[in-house]
Amino acid sequence: MTIGEIDYFLKNIDDWVKPTHVEKTFTTALDKPVIEKDPKGVVLIVSPWNYPVSMILLPMVPALAAGNTVVIKPSELSENVAATFEKLIPKYFEPKYVAVVNGGIPETTDLLEERFDHILYTGCPPVAKIIMTAAAKHLTPVTLELGGKCPVVVEDDTDIDISAKRIAWGKWLNCGQTCLAPDYILVNSTVKPKLVAAIRKYINEFYGENVKASKDYARIINQRHFDRITGLLEKTQGATLIGGESDRADLFIPPTVLDVEKNDPFMHDEIFGPVLPIITVKSFSESLEYIADGEKPLAAYIFTKNEAKVKRLLNETSSGGVTVNDVLMHITVDTLPFGGVGVSGMGRYRGKFGFDTFTHEKSVLHRGFFGESMQASRYPPLNQQKLDQMRKLTGKRISLNLINVATLPIVMASFVFGMLFQFIFRFSA
Repeated sequence: MTIGEIDYFLKNIDDWVKPTHVEKTFTTALDKPVIEKDPKGVVLIVSPWNYPVSMILLPMVPALAAGNTVVIKPSELSENVAATFEKLIPKYFEPKYVAVVNGGIPETTDLLEERFDHILYTGCPPVAKIIMTAAAKHLTPVTLELGGKCPVVVEDDTDIDISAKRIAWGKWLNCGQTCLAPDYILVNSTVKPKLVAAIRKYINEFYGENVKASKDYARIINQRHFDRITGLLEKTQGATLIGGESDRADLFIPPTVLDVEKNDPFMHDEIFGPVLPIITVKSFSESLEYIADGEKPLAAYIFTKNEAKVKRLLNETSSGGVTVNDVLMHITVDTLPFGGVGVSGMGRYRGKFGFDTFTHEKSVLHRGFFGESMQASRYPPLNQQKLDQMRKLTGKRISLNLINVATLPIVMASFVFGMLFQFIFRFSA
Protein backbone atom coordinates (compact mmCIF):
# COMPACT_ATOMS: atom_id res chain seq x y z
CA MET A 1 0.00 0.00 0.00
CA THR A 2 2.81 2.43 0.83
CA ILE A 3 4.48 2.03 -2.57
CA GLY A 4 1.12 2.56 -4.25
CA GLU A 5 0.56 5.67 -2.13
CA ILE A 6 3.95 7.08 -3.17
CA ASP A 7 3.24 6.39 -6.85
CA TYR A 8 -0.16 8.07 -6.55
CA PHE A 9 1.41 11.16 -5.01
CA LEU A 10 4.17 11.35 -7.61
CA LYS A 11 1.53 11.26 -10.33
CA ASN A 12 -0.68 13.97 -8.83
CA ILE A 13 1.35 16.20 -6.51
CA ASP A 14 2.21 18.80 -9.18
CA ASP A 15 -1.50 19.45 -9.70
CA TRP A 16 -2.43 19.38 -6.01
CA VAL A 17 0.11 22.05 -5.02
CA LYS A 18 -1.10 24.53 -7.64
CA PRO A 19 -3.15 27.50 -6.44
CA THR A 20 -6.88 26.88 -6.71
CA HIS A 21 -8.82 29.64 -8.46
CA VAL A 22 -12.25 30.34 -6.99
CA GLU A 23 -15.41 32.07 -8.15
CA LYS A 24 -15.71 35.85 -7.97
CA THR A 25 -18.44 38.37 -7.30
CA PHE A 26 -18.94 41.43 -9.47
CA THR A 27 -17.05 43.38 -6.81
CA THR A 28 -13.97 41.21 -7.38
CA ALA A 29 -14.44 40.64 -11.12
CA LEU A 30 -11.07 42.23 -11.92
CA ASP A 31 -9.25 40.63 -8.98
CA LYS A 32 -7.63 37.22 -8.60
CA PRO A 33 -8.82 35.26 -5.54
CA VAL A 34 -6.89 32.00 -5.08
CA ILE A 35 -6.21 29.35 -2.49
CA GLU A 36 -2.49 28.80 -1.92
CA LYS A 37 -1.29 25.46 -0.51
CA ASP A 38 1.01 25.90 2.49
CA PRO A 39 2.55 23.14 4.60
CA LYS A 40 1.35 23.21 8.20
CA GLY A 41 4.86 22.89 9.61
CA VAL A 42 6.08 20.13 11.93
CA VAL A 43 3.92 17.00 12.03
CA LEU A 44 4.09 14.43 14.84
CA ILE A 45 3.10 10.88 13.89
CA VAL A 46 2.42 8.57 16.83
CA SER A 47 2.07 5.03 15.52
CA PRO A 48 0.49 1.85 16.95
CA TRP A 49 2.01 -1.54 17.58
CA ASN A 50 -0.31 -3.68 15.45
CA TYR A 51 0.87 -2.40 12.04
CA PRO A 52 4.02 -0.58 13.13
CA VAL A 53 5.51 -0.07 9.66
CA SER A 54 2.55 0.88 7.47
CA MET A 55 0.98 3.11 10.13
CA ILE A 56 4.15 5.20 10.10
CA LEU A 57 4.77 5.28 6.37
CA LEU A 58 1.20 5.76 5.12
CA PRO A 59 0.66 9.08 6.95
CA MET A 60 4.29 10.13 6.47
CA VAL A 61 3.89 10.12 2.67
CA PRO A 62 1.22 12.85 2.55
CA ALA A 63 2.84 14.79 5.40
CA LEU A 64 6.13 15.07 3.51
CA ALA A 65 4.47 15.56 0.14
CA ALA A 66 2.60 18.54 1.54
CA GLY A 67 5.94 20.09 2.49
CA ASN A 68 6.02 19.40 6.22
CA THR A 69 8.78 18.05 8.40
CA VAL A 70 7.96 14.94 10.44
CA VAL A 71 8.72 13.59 13.89
CA ILE A 72 8.00 9.86 14.22
CA LYS A 73 7.13 8.24 17.54
CA PRO A 74 7.01 4.45 16.96
CA SER A 75 5.21 2.22 19.45
CA GLU A 76 7.51 0.97 22.19
CA LEU A 77 5.62 -2.36 22.13
CA SER A 78 6.99 -3.05 18.63
CA GLU A 79 10.54 -2.54 19.83
CA ASN A 80 12.29 -4.20 16.87
CA VAL A 81 10.46 -2.02 14.36
CA ALA A 82 11.11 1.06 16.49
CA ALA A 83 14.83 0.29 16.57
CA THR A 84 14.86 -0.30 12.81
CA PHE A 85 13.25 3.07 12.10
CA GLU A 86 15.70 4.77 14.45
CA LYS A 87 18.54 3.20 12.48
CA LEU A 88 17.25 3.63 8.91
CA ILE A 89 15.60 7.06 8.91
CA PRO A 90 18.88 8.97 9.49
CA LYS A 91 20.42 7.12 6.55
CA TYR A 92 17.88 8.55 4.11
CA PHE A 93 16.61 11.79 5.70
CA GLU A 94 18.39 14.69 7.32
CA PRO A 95 17.19 15.17 10.90
CA LYS A 96 15.78 18.59 10.03
CA TYR A 97 13.29 16.82 7.72
CA VAL A 98 12.45 13.55 9.51
CA ALA A 99 13.38 12.52 13.05
CA VAL A 100 12.60 9.46 15.18
CA VAL A 101 11.95 9.59 18.92
CA ASN A 102 11.86 6.25 20.71
CA GLY A 103 10.82 5.44 24.25
CA GLY A 104 7.86 4.58 26.43
CA ILE A 105 5.28 6.61 28.32
CA PRO A 106 7.77 9.07 29.92
CA GLU A 107 9.41 9.90 26.58
CA THR A 108 6.03 10.25 24.87
CA THR A 109 4.80 12.51 27.66
CA ASP A 110 7.84 14.75 27.26
CA LEU A 111 7.41 14.76 23.49
CA LEU A 112 3.81 15.92 23.80
CA GLU A 113 4.97 18.92 25.82
CA GLU A 114 6.55 20.24 22.63
CA ARG A 115 4.60 22.36 20.19
CA PHE A 116 3.68 20.76 16.88
CA ASP A 117 1.66 22.06 13.96
CA HIS A 118 -0.32 18.83 13.52
CA ILE A 119 -0.47 15.51 15.36
CA LEU A 120 -1.65 12.24 13.85
CA TYR A 121 -2.24 9.40 16.28
CA THR A 122 -3.33 5.85 15.52
CA GLY A 123 -4.46 3.78 18.49
CA CYS A 124 -7.12 3.60 21.19
CA PRO A 125 -9.54 6.22 22.59
CA PRO A 126 -8.02 6.46 26.11
CA VAL A 127 -4.60 7.42 24.74
CA ALA A 128 -6.23 9.64 22.12
CA LYS A 129 -7.77 11.70 24.93
CA ILE A 130 -4.32 12.20 26.46
CA ILE A 131 -2.89 13.30 23.11
CA MET A 132 -5.81 15.60 22.42
CA THR A 133 -5.44 17.19 25.86
CA ALA A 134 -1.74 17.81 25.25
CA ALA A 135 -2.46 19.23 21.79
CA ALA A 136 -5.08 21.58 23.21
CA LYS A 137 -2.41 23.40 25.24
CA HIS A 138 -0.91 24.63 21.98
CA LEU A 139 -4.16 24.67 19.94
CA THR A 140 -2.61 21.99 17.73
CA PRO A 141 -4.99 20.27 15.29
CA VAL A 142 -5.14 16.48 15.53
CA THR A 143 -6.06 13.55 13.35
CA LEU A 144 -7.12 10.56 15.45
CA GLU A 145 -7.39 7.15 13.81
CA LEU A 146 -8.96 4.92 16.45
CA GLY A 147 -11.20 1.87 16.20
CA GLY A 148 -14.39 0.60 17.71
CA LYS A 149 -16.65 -2.40 17.40
CA CYS A 150 -16.96 -2.87 13.64
CA PRO A 151 -20.22 -4.74 12.99
CA VAL A 152 -20.89 -7.29 10.25
CA VAL A 153 -24.49 -7.69 9.10
CA VAL A 154 -25.07 -10.94 7.20
CA GLU A 155 -28.41 -11.22 5.43
CA ASP A 156 -30.11 -14.36 4.13
CA ASP A 157 -29.86 -13.28 0.48
CA THR A 158 -26.05 -13.18 0.49
CA ASP A 159 -23.59 -15.73 -0.86
CA ILE A 160 -22.88 -17.49 2.46
CA ASP A 161 -19.72 -19.24 1.33
CA ILE A 162 -17.96 -16.17 -0.07
CA SER A 163 -19.17 -14.03 2.82
CA ALA A 164 -17.73 -16.48 5.37
CA LYS A 165 -14.43 -16.63 3.50
CA ARG A 166 -14.04 -12.86 3.49
CA ILE A 167 -15.13 -12.46 7.10
CA ALA A 168 -12.69 -15.16 8.26
CA TRP A 169 -9.84 -13.54 6.37
CA GLY A 170 -10.54 -10.07 7.80
CA LYS A 171 -11.15 -11.27 11.36
CA TRP A 172 -8.08 -13.43 11.85
CA LEU A 173 -5.70 -11.30 9.83
CA ASN A 174 -2.97 -10.38 12.34
CA CYS A 175 -4.83 -12.47 14.95
CA GLY A 176 -7.72 -10.00 15.03
CA GLN A 177 -5.43 -7.12 16.03
CA THR A 178 -6.67 -4.79 13.31
CA CYS A 179 -8.67 -1.63 13.91
CA LEU A 180 -10.91 -2.46 10.92
CA ALA A 181 -11.37 -6.13 11.83
CA PRO A 182 -14.92 -7.49 12.07
CA ASP A 183 -15.75 -7.21 15.76
CA TYR A 184 -19.07 -9.09 15.82
CA ILE A 185 -21.71 -10.54 13.49
CA LEU A 186 -25.44 -9.85 13.38
CA VAL A 187 -27.36 -12.65 11.66
CA ASN A 188 -30.72 -14.41 11.87
CA SER A 189 -31.19 -17.92 13.27
CA THR A 190 -31.71 -19.47 9.85
CA VAL A 191 -28.45 -18.25 8.36
CA LYS A 192 -26.32 -18.62 11.49
CA PRO A 193 -25.54 -22.38 11.35
CA LYS A 194 -24.68 -22.19 7.65
CA LEU A 195 -22.42 -19.21 8.26
CA VAL A 196 -20.64 -20.85 11.20
CA ALA A 197 -20.04 -24.02 9.20
CA ALA A 198 -18.56 -22.00 6.33
CA ILE A 199 -16.35 -20.00 8.70
CA ARG A 200 -15.09 -23.24 10.24
CA LYS A 201 -14.28 -24.52 6.75
CA TYR A 202 -12.22 -21.48 5.87
CA ILE A 203 -10.36 -21.38 9.17
CA ASN A 204 -9.24 -24.91 8.35
CA GLU A 205 -8.41 -23.92 4.77
CA PHE A 206 -6.39 -20.87 5.81
CA TYR A 207 -4.53 -22.27 8.82
CA GLY A 208 -4.84 -26.05 8.63
CA GLU A 209 -5.98 -28.58 11.23
CA ASN A 210 -3.27 -27.42 13.63
CA VAL A 211 -3.70 -23.64 13.70
CA LYS A 212 -0.92 -23.20 16.23
CA ALA A 213 1.59 -24.65 13.77
CA SER A 214 0.49 -22.41 10.92
CA LYS A 215 3.03 -19.87 9.70
CA ASP A 216 0.14 -17.66 8.60
CA TYR A 217 -1.45 -17.32 12.02
CA ALA A 218 -0.10 -14.49 14.16
CA ARG A 219 0.23 -14.15 17.93
CA ILE A 220 -1.09 -11.71 20.53
CA ILE A 221 1.32 -8.77 20.99
CA ASN A 222 2.11 -9.39 24.69
CA GLN A 223 0.95 -11.11 27.88
CA ARG A 224 -1.09 -8.13 29.07
CA HIS A 225 -3.31 -8.28 26.00
CA PHE A 226 -3.35 -12.08 26.16
CA ASP A 227 -4.65 -11.91 29.74
CA ARG A 228 -7.24 -9.30 28.76
CA ILE A 229 -8.73 -11.52 26.03
CA THR A 230 -8.59 -14.78 27.98
CA GLY A 231 -10.12 -12.95 30.94
CA LEU A 232 -13.11 -12.10 28.76
CA LEU A 233 -13.28 -15.72 27.63
CA GLU A 234 -13.60 -16.74 31.28
CA LYS A 235 -16.40 -14.22 31.89
CA THR A 236 -18.46 -14.76 28.76
CA GLN A 237 -21.81 -16.51 29.02
CA GLY A 238 -21.72 -17.31 25.30
CA ALA A 239 -21.56 -20.79 23.84
CA THR A 240 -18.32 -21.66 22.06
CA LEU A 241 -19.10 -22.59 18.45
CA ILE A 242 -15.47 -22.70 17.30
CA GLY A 243 -12.47 -22.64 19.63
CA GLY A 244 -9.53 -24.44 21.19
CA GLU A 245 -6.82 -24.27 23.82
CA SER A 246 -4.81 -21.09 24.42
CA ASP A 247 -1.11 -20.97 25.31
CA ARG A 248 0.11 -17.99 27.34
CA ALA A 249 3.78 -18.85 26.90
CA ASP A 250 3.31 -18.76 23.12
CA LEU A 251 0.80 -15.86 23.22
CA PHE A 252 -1.48 -18.12 21.20
CA ILE A 253 -5.27 -17.83 21.18
CA PRO A 254 -6.99 -19.89 18.49
CA PRO A 255 -9.73 -18.59 16.19
CA THR A 256 -12.80 -18.48 18.41
CA VAL A 257 -16.46 -17.97 17.49
CA LEU A 258 -19.03 -17.43 20.24
CA ASP A 259 -22.82 -17.40 20.28
CA VAL A 260 -23.59 -14.49 22.63
CA GLU A 261 -26.32 -12.18 23.86
CA LYS A 262 -26.16 -8.42 23.39
CA ASN A 263 -25.05 -7.83 26.99
CA ASP A 264 -22.12 -10.26 26.89
CA PRO A 265 -18.75 -9.03 28.27
CA PHE A 266 -17.32 -9.25 24.76
CA MET A 267 -19.86 -6.69 23.55
CA HIS A 268 -18.75 -3.82 25.79
CA ASP A 269 -15.50 -2.74 24.13
CA GLU A 270 -13.51 -3.38 20.96
CA ILE A 271 -12.18 -6.94 21.19
CA PHE A 272 -8.93 -6.48 19.24
CA GLY A 273 -8.23 -10.18 19.24
CA PRO A 274 -9.18 -13.48 17.57
CA VAL A 275 -12.63 -13.85 19.17
CA LEU A 276 -15.71 -13.34 16.98
CA PRO A 277 -19.07 -13.08 18.78
CA ILE A 278 -22.28 -13.79 16.86
CA ILE A 279 -25.55 -12.15 17.91
CA THR A 280 -28.79 -13.65 16.67
CA VAL A 281 -31.34 -11.11 15.47
CA LYS A 282 -34.93 -11.44 14.30
CA SER A 283 -34.85 -8.80 11.59
CA PHE A 284 -32.67 -6.48 9.57
CA SER A 285 -34.18 -3.52 11.41
CA GLU A 286 -33.04 -5.00 14.71
CA SER A 287 -29.48 -5.16 13.38
CA LEU A 288 -29.56 -1.51 12.36
CA GLU A 289 -31.04 -0.43 15.68
CA TYR A 290 -28.35 -2.28 17.61
CA ILE A 291 -25.57 -0.66 15.59
CA ALA A 292 -27.13 2.80 15.88
CA ASP A 293 -27.50 2.46 19.66
CA GLY A 294 -23.76 1.89 20.14
CA GLU A 295 -20.72 4.08 19.62
CA LYS A 296 -19.85 4.93 16.03
CA PRO A 297 -17.37 2.32 14.72
CA LEU A 298 -14.45 2.86 12.38
CA ALA A 299 -16.18 0.66 9.80
CA ALA A 300 -19.40 -1.24 9.20
CA TYR A 301 -19.87 -4.22 6.90
CA ILE A 302 -22.93 -5.69 5.26
CA PHE A 303 -23.32 -8.83 3.14
CA THR A 304 -26.42 -8.72 0.98
CA LYS A 305 -27.59 -8.56 -2.63
CA ASN A 306 -30.37 -6.16 -1.70
CA GLU A 307 -29.45 -2.56 -2.55
CA ALA A 308 -32.35 -1.23 -0.48
CA LYS A 309 -30.80 -2.82 2.63
CA VAL A 310 -27.42 -1.33 1.78
CA LYS A 311 -29.02 2.10 1.48
CA ARG A 312 -30.73 1.67 4.85
CA LEU A 313 -27.44 0.75 6.51
CA LEU A 314 -25.81 3.85 5.02
CA ASN A 315 -28.68 6.11 6.06
CA GLU A 316 -29.57 4.68 9.47
CA THR A 317 -26.12 4.05 10.95
CA SER A 318 -22.94 6.11 11.27
CA SER A 319 -19.41 4.80 10.86
CA GLY A 320 -16.03 5.91 9.56
CA GLY A 321 -16.44 3.83 6.41
CA VAL A 322 -18.45 0.98 4.91
CA THR A 323 -17.55 -1.97 2.73
CA VAL A 324 -20.41 -3.84 1.09
CA ASN A 325 -20.01 -7.61 0.60
CA ASP A 326 -16.47 -7.60 1.96
CA VAL A 327 -14.45 -6.35 4.95
CA LEU A 328 -11.49 -3.95 5.34
CA MET A 329 -11.13 -3.37 1.61
CA HIS A 330 -12.21 0.27 1.50
CA ILE A 331 -8.88 1.22 3.08
CA THR A 332 -7.08 -0.07 -0.03
CA VAL A 333 -8.75 2.52 -2.29
CA ASP A 334 -6.44 5.55 -2.25
CA THR A 335 -9.11 7.79 -3.75
CA LEU A 336 -11.31 7.25 -0.68
CA PRO A 337 -10.64 9.00 2.65
CA PHE A 338 -9.74 6.81 5.61
CA GLY A 339 -10.86 7.99 9.02
CA GLY A 340 -13.32 7.58 11.86
CA VAL A 341 -16.19 9.50 13.37
CA GLY A 342 -17.04 10.07 17.02
CA VAL A 343 -15.23 7.63 19.29
CA SER A 344 -13.64 5.93 16.29
CA GLY A 345 -11.66 9.05 15.45
CA MET A 346 -11.56 12.38 13.67
CA GLY A 347 -9.87 13.60 10.52
CA ARG A 348 -8.76 11.50 7.57
CA TYR A 349 -5.92 10.69 5.21
CA ARG A 350 -5.01 8.55 2.14
CA GLY A 351 -4.31 10.11 -1.24
CA LYS A 352 -5.53 13.66 -1.84
CA PHE A 353 -7.33 13.60 1.51
CA GLY A 354 -4.00 13.11 3.26
CA PHE A 355 -2.45 15.97 1.32
CA ASP A 356 -5.35 18.20 2.36
CA THR A 357 -5.06 17.12 6.01
CA PHE A 358 -1.44 18.26 6.24
CA THR A 359 -1.95 21.40 4.15
CA HIS A 360 -3.07 24.86 5.21
CA GLU A 361 -5.26 26.34 2.48
CA LYS A 362 -4.33 30.01 2.56
CA SER A 363 -6.82 32.51 1.15
CA VAL A 364 -5.13 35.10 -1.08
CA LEU A 365 -6.72 38.00 -2.96
CA HIS A 366 -4.65 39.84 -5.59
CA ARG A 367 -5.98 43.33 -6.33
CA GLY A 368 -4.96 46.21 -8.56
CA PHE A 369 -5.85 49.91 -8.51
CA PHE A 370 -8.32 49.79 -11.38
CA GLY A 371 -12.10 50.22 -10.96
CA GLU A 372 -12.04 52.12 -7.69
CA SER A 373 -15.36 53.76 -8.55
CA MET A 374 -17.06 50.39 -8.19
CA GLN A 375 -15.81 50.28 -4.60
CA ALA A 376 -17.31 53.60 -3.60
CA SER A 377 -20.20 51.98 -1.77
CA ARG A 378 -17.89 50.54 0.90
CA TYR A 379 -16.54 53.89 2.05
CA PRO A 380 -18.17 56.22 4.60
CA PRO A 381 -20.38 58.06 4.83
CA LEU A 382 -22.74 55.11 4.38
CA ASN A 383 -26.33 55.44 3.19
CA GLN A 384 -29.12 53.19 1.92
CA GLN A 385 -28.13 53.69 -1.70
CA LYS A 386 -24.60 52.48 -1.01
CA LEU A 387 -25.88 49.44 0.90
CA ASP A 388 -28.20 48.51 -1.95
CA GLN A 389 -25.36 48.84 -4.43
CA MET A 390 -23.09 46.65 -2.29
CA ARG A 391 -25.73 43.93 -2.14
CA LYS A 392 -25.98 43.91 -5.93
CA LEU A 393 -22.22 43.78 -6.38
CA THR A 394 -21.58 40.99 -3.85
CA GLY A 395 -24.71 38.95 -4.45
CA LYS A 396 -23.75 37.44 -7.82
CA ARG A 397 -20.87 35.07 -8.40
CA ILE A 398 -18.74 34.81 -11.51
CA SER A 399 -17.30 31.48 -12.59
CA LEU A 400 -15.09 30.89 -15.59
CA ASN A 401 -17.61 29.68 -18.18
CA LEU A 402 -18.46 30.89 -21.69
CA ILE A 403 -21.45 32.95 -20.59
CA ASN A 404 -19.50 34.86 -17.99
CA VAL A 405 -16.53 35.32 -20.30
CA ALA A 406 -18.94 36.85 -22.82
CA THR A 407 -20.33 39.25 -20.23
CA LEU A 408 -16.89 40.30 -18.97
CA PRO A 409 -16.52 43.11 -21.57
CA ILE A 410 -19.82 44.57 -20.35
CA VAL A 411 -18.53 44.53 -16.78
CA MET A 412 -15.27 46.15 -17.82
CA ALA A 413 -17.13 48.75 -19.87
CA SER A 414 -19.16 49.64 -16.80
CA PHE A 415 -15.92 50.16 -14.90
CA VAL A 416 -14.58 52.45 -17.62
CA PHE A 417 -17.75 54.53 -17.75
CA GLY A 418 -17.73 54.70 -13.96
CA MET A 419 -14.18 56.01 -13.96
CA LEU A 420 -14.98 58.55 -16.70
CA PHE A 421 -18.00 59.74 -14.76
CA GLN A 422 -15.88 60.06 -11.64
CA PHE A 423 -13.21 61.97 -13.58
CA ILE A 424 -15.75 64.40 -15.12
CA PHE A 425 -17.47 64.93 -11.80
CA ARG A 426 -14.20 65.84 -10.09
CA PHE A 427 -13.16 68.42 -12.70
CA SER A 428 -16.62 69.91 -13.07
CA ALA A 429 -16.69 70.46 -9.34
